[in-house]
Amino acid sequence: MKYLNLVWLIAFSIISNLSKAQESIKTDLLQNIQGRNTTSLNGMWEIIVDPLENGYYNHRYKAKPDGYFINKKMESPSDLIEYDFDSDWQISVPGDWNTQFDKLYYYEGTVWYKRDFHFNGNSDEAAYLYFEAVNYEATVYLNGEKLGTHVGGYTPFQFDVSGKLKEGENFVVVKVDNKRKREAVPTINTDWWNYGGITRSVHLITVPKKHIFDYSIQLANNNPDLIEGWVTVKNGKEGEEVAISIPELKKSVTAKLTDGKASFSIKAKPVLWSPSNPKLYEVNLSLGNERITDRIGFRTIKTEGAKIVLNGKPVFLKGISIHEEAPFKTGRVVSVEECRILLTWAKELGCNFIRLAHYPHNEAMVREAEKMGFLIWSEIPVYWTVLFDNESTYANAENQLKEMISRDKNRAAVILWSVANETPEGEPRLKFLTQLATKARELDDSRLITAALDTQGSREGAKFIEDPLGKVVDVIGINNYCGWYAGAPGDCADIKWATDYNKPMIMSEVGGGALYGLHGEKNERWTEEYQADVYKNNIEMMRNIDFLAGASPWILMDFRSARRHLRRIQGDFNRKGLISEQGMKKQAFYILQDYYLNENN
Repeated sequence: MKYLNLVWLIAFSIISNLSKAQESIKTDLLQNIQGRNTTSLNGMWEIIVDPLENGYYNHRYKAKPDGYFINKKMESPSDLIEYDFDSDWQISVPGDWNTQFDKLYYYEGTVWYKRDFHFNGNSDEAAYLYFEAVNYEATVYLNGEKLGTHVGGYTPFQFDVSGKLKEGENFVVVKVDNKRKREAVPTINTDWWNYGGITRSVHLITVPKKHIFDYSIQLANNNPDLIEGWVTVKNGKEGEEVAISIPELKKSVTAKLTDGKASFSIKAKPVLWSPSNPKLYEVNLSLGNERITDRIGFRTIKTEGAKIVLNGKPVFLKGISIHEEAPFKTGRVVSVEECRILLTWAKELGCNFIRLAHYPHNEAMVREAEKMGFLIWSEIPVYWTVLFDNESTYANAENQLKEMISRDKNRAAVILWSVANETPEGEPRLKFLTQLATKARELDDSRLITAALDTQGSREGAKFIEDPLGKVVDVIGINNYCGWYAGAPGDCADIKWATDYNKPMIMSEVGGGALYGLHGEKNERWTEEYQADVYKNNIEMMRNIDFLAGASPWILMDFRSARRHLRRIQGDFNRKGLISEQGMKKQAFYILQDYYLNENN
């Protein structure tokens, strides 16, 4: 009894500390930047590589007031200034430094970015400096003034720069640091490349002083004939009206602001979004002279026992996992065209579902996938052994969860929020992930919660799902590499699965590696024949799981990983892709394609 009391005291202490950490989290994201007046700051930026952080610290390791962020220039021939952005390297933004400079291929540390831009001001406008993502820690300065810091490499952030911009020439400096840290999210050990830099687009966004800031529009959870939502307004007045219209449905409504937020509902019978008919409606929001247009789909998603039910009908998720790795050239995905190439391959494979691993992918990927009819699993990089008993680690993870949900809450294609991948069982982990799941439901109760698990027990000759996190999530993801990390491919077909949870299961990872063009017998590892045999036998195994609701095998395309040291086979690539980094399809691609196109799942 004393031991149990001690456990509960420790648990209460952890939860109390986590709650204190959450109080400091302020996620504040402008919705639908595509629908705004934006000036792109993409293009060539000047950079200074600074492994010792001389641009920030002096020789006593104290922060200095005249660091690189003030962009100091020589005023006389005798001035001692030991940096000059304008004569240093240039780099393309968006993009990573690892694949743009051979010397920075393995580099992890600080790089300073600088960009000059012209601004024609308007006293009636507000302005935001918006970053779609910077990996990993970004400290941003405008004209030498610090705007703030953002931590997390895969979610957007912004700064209100109203009144801070000068008429005419301005400059922005970003201190980017991608050093891996034990307390970070993800933690120090991962199986993907730690691409450093301003990896996604940068925008200067101008809006009226009084403007629509955020909104949520979707079908009511328990009434498919009711569209409901809310709109928040910055600098609005109590009682002012926001107009919402859906022209194709011939519906419009006005809602009054109360404490900066206007809630509304619309009776309607929209055509429901689905993979076979990814219907999107034009939705207009108006406030005074401001008008914003978005394209939004409406659908319902829930579980019934071991089934995932989309729009009232069970759906089997024929999926594939995808990393945000650019086809053909590798490096971070930086364009809509690269997103479309990856999604076109997934469509050719026969997929109706994609798992965007192991972090939120860029917004273009989500929007393009929605247009093409893919259901989406989106997750935060709580991966392997993050510090589950660390207060700041939890605060970081929750903030990334909030930013992911804030950006994509209006995308009908997203049906699953994932809170973790392959995390080891234990009480701190269970509390950490339970609290994340609770927060996700608090922020968005219209989607399902999942996590990818990799620990299974055995019972009566079957693999048994007993992870206590199964009680917390709505859909159980299972990563299982029979034939690759355990057993031979031929051992897999007859494996039986069992569970005490009456919930859907997705085989979230399954597969094996192969070097494209390497051939041999099916028992020769790294050959296409071996990988194909892994898929054949694991597909037979999945056919016999009566609570299986889908699969997202690992992975669509080979991707860079510094863990992969077998030089003549891997060469810094995880070779589990069905397609090589140069776009060549391996034999296993066609094995999975046949399963998806010809099975009546």
